[in-house]
Amino acid sequence: MSESRRVVLVTGASGFVGRHVVPDLVREGWSVRRAVRSPEGRDDEVVIETIGADTDWTPALEGVDAVVHLAARVHHKHEEHAVQLYRNVNIAGTLHLARSAANAGVRQFIFVSTVLVHGRSNEGRPPFSEDDILTPRGLYGMSKAAAEAGLRTLARNSDMKISVVRPPLVYGAGAKGNFALLTRAVNLGLPLPFAAIRNHRAFVAVQNLSSFILHRLGHSDPASNFEIFLVADREQVSTPEFIERLAKASGKSPRMFGISPKLLGSLFGLLGRQDAHDSLIGSLELNVSKAIATGWQPKVSLDEGLRLALAAQEA
Repeated sequence: MSESRRVVLVTGASGFVGRHVVPDLVREGWSVRRAVRSPEGRDDEVVIETIGADTDWTPALEGVDAVVHLAARVHHKHEEHAVQLYRNVNIAGTLHLARSAANAGVRQFIFVSTVLVHGRSNEGRPPFSEDDILTPRGLYGMSKAAAEAGLRTLARNSDMKISVVRPPLVYGAGAKGNFALLTRAVNLGLPLPFAAIRNHRAFVAVQNLSSFILHRLGHSDPASNFEIFLVADREQVSTPEFIERLAKASGKSPRMFGISPKLLGSLFGLLGRQDAHDSLIGSLELNVSKAIATGWQPKVSLDEGLRLALAAQEA
């Protein structure tokens, strides 16, 4: 097989990040095989209805040089079932895919994890780095941390190069969660109670996350089979500044008023939204020097990433 037609299997190819990564891979000369849950009638797809410990990956991995594993269980409204779902998909499913890939002779495996394996906030502490002892919060973060540990063990007994990528909040066209909520609030002109917050948070444009994945596919470390990277935009800004930048990209005037962080935190607590407290009030700073040392640079600035996200939504 010629180098220009290297084959990469992308799980979660139809998801938010996958819809950006797949076209970038094609532009870089990769032959992409898209793992999807439901057939979409495309020549490059392979249907994988469920990801778990018993998934048959044999047809999907035939002739594959690299795997980019984006698929994951992120949210589930029925918490009584969530533990088993996270375990089946994010832990057992990831490790079974990685073992299957190694047995099939795949050379590189990229696993997109989450910064939540570090916890939700580093308030009063140095920026998180790859060498920190993990303190994951929530079922999702704990499942990703367990998958990382399993991949580290697998790498010791395999020739396959494994890279773990830990992004913070990923924003871009099609993003859900807090980014979608903030975008909707700004577009509606709703006043937001964040003006008094003085935190610092890392974000990553989906274009920057995708560019690092592509960079890593071409620059694995020959001396190590297992590497972890924190990846984020160049700028790490406060929540109110992020909202101001978002409003500017939307052509809107930001509307914010000040409530003390302590009172705001209490309100989130009463609403049962500790996750919102941590992600909007607390600080989450990342040391991305290891990723930069590989020769990668973020492709777009924060302002450009926000502009691209909103322009695509309006198109």
